Amino acid sequence: MGRTRQAVLIILYALMTVKAFEMEIIPANRVVAQIGETLVLTCNSTGCASPSFSWRTQMDSPLGGTVNNHRTYSTLTMNPVSIVNSHHYLCTVFCGEKEKKEKSIKVELYSFPSDPVIEISPSLVAGEPVTVLCKIPDVYPSDRLEVLLKKEEHVLHEENFYADGSTNTETKTVKYSFNPMAEDIGKEITCVAKLPIANMDFEPKERVASQKLNANFGPQNTIITASPGSSPMEGDHLKLTCVTESNPPPQIVWRKHLADESIQHLVENNVLSIPHVHSTDSGLYICEVINLVTNKTEKATVDIVVQGAPSIAELSIEPSTTVQEGQNVSIQCSAESNPPPKIILRRKSDRADMGSYSDRRILLLPSVTFLNSGDYECVAENKFGKSKSEITLNVEYGPKNTMISVIPANTVKEGETVTMKCTSSGNPAPVISWKKKKATGESEKISEDATLIVQNIKSQDLGLYECEAYNQFGKEEKVVKLLVQGRLEKTDQMIPLIIAFSSVTAVAVPVVAIWIYVSRKAKINGSYSLVKALRLKV
Repeated sequence: MGRTRQAVLIILYALMTVKAFEMEIIPANRVVAQIGETLVLTCNSTGCASPSFSWRTQMDSPLGGTVNNHRTYSTLTMNPVSIVNSHHYLCTVFCGEKEKKEKSIKVELYSFPSDPVIEISPSLVAGEPVTVLCKIPDVYPSDRLEVLLKKEEHVLHEENFYADGSTNTETKTVKYSFNPMAEDIGKEITCVAKLPIANMDFEPKERVASQKLNANFGPQNTIITASPGSSPMEGDHLKLTCVTESNPPPQIVWRKHLADESIQHLVENNVLSIPHVHSTDSGLYICEVINLVTNKTEKATVDIVVQGAPSIAELSIEPSTTVQEGQNVSIQCSAESNPPPKIILRRKSDRADMGSYSDRRILLLPSVTFLNSGDYECVAENKFGKSKSEITLNVEYGPKNTMISVIPANTVKEGETVTMKCTSSGNPAPVISWKKKKATGESEKISEDATLIVQNIKSQDLGLYECEAYNQFGKEEKVVKLLVQGRLEKTDQMIPLIIAFSSVTAVAVPVVAIWIYVSRKAKINGSYSLVKALRLKV
């Protein structure tokens, strides 16, 4: 009995906690939407595990949207929302076969998407009548539209569209003409458009646009301002601003006169900016201002002179940096700067000026020789500094100053070694070879090295040796005569000969002396006897 009572209590508690079947529409009852936007209506249910949904209008008109059913809710999406969606929409929810619930929502529409557009036509020229048009784009419902035209705070014209029966969005136009006074130039014409629909909550309900009442004129009083000035330093940021008076704003074109008197087009802007000016930016700048409405043009000019240290514009050699000996050569140097530079053109090795000062230097070298080869420099200098540039002149020529050196000498003994070295100057460097004259008078090439070494000289090595230096511009030859002496006998063979010769000489000399003495005596006495002579001597 206790258990039964407990089960009944649990069932009753469960029944009390189950939610009742309910539904709602979001947003509720009424919604205001702007035509062209997206509108989503949501029908939501609670207390039913598997509800089914149905959408319709009260007048059974087309829905004009897309239905998407989910487990416990359904959506009706109108994208974009339009006039056809201005209805009461009903959502019906079924829970099983017996339970259903239904609610409705009213969709109210309007269109007021943008500010008015003011046009003043024809284009106003001082003293002529003007017509003001105020256009309100895509408005709905137009029968609620109210428009005011004002000049400053003074109301010029007021208009409404209460009798308008438009059933769709339309652009409404308000037109008003009047004769402006001179003091009206520059004042604002304002168009105020209102859409005061009662009981509809949307913003804004009022839109405003303004335009100044201006006369077309100009351009006039056109000037150019230069910052930091018309004589900037090299590297400065130069800014040229063209200022003019014109209505409507003019078209502006910058031009620059070039050295050949042609004109270079730069930019179409009232400001011409050069971040880092150089001497080449110097020149006459022109600002040309054109008013396409009044068909008037005006120009202003400014002369820009960039100051700074010189820069070498050109350093060149004609006809080429590599020439042949005997050609005529000119070296040219030019530099640019303000103030004009002093220019020195010289050969670096000489450190001497090679010409008078001028803006463009030409150094003439007639019939160059190898002595003119070397580095040349151009130095340009003014009070702001100096700059240098170098160029090399390469003079090509045939072999010169060919010389032969012989070590130890050109007269040597048999068995010795002799070294003969040949040197020669030329550009390009000459190729050196050695030849030897044969007994027949012909020359035989014996070496292609500048140094000729003859070892263990023999008598057949004596003769004329010829060194030949050659390149594509010529050749030069030098000759040396090599003499070879015979070799002496060995020392151990010569000593006996020397002793024998000495002994004979020691005996022969006294004998010859005695013989001479006796001969003289015989001549005195009339006869001669060697025996007697010897006796007497004894």
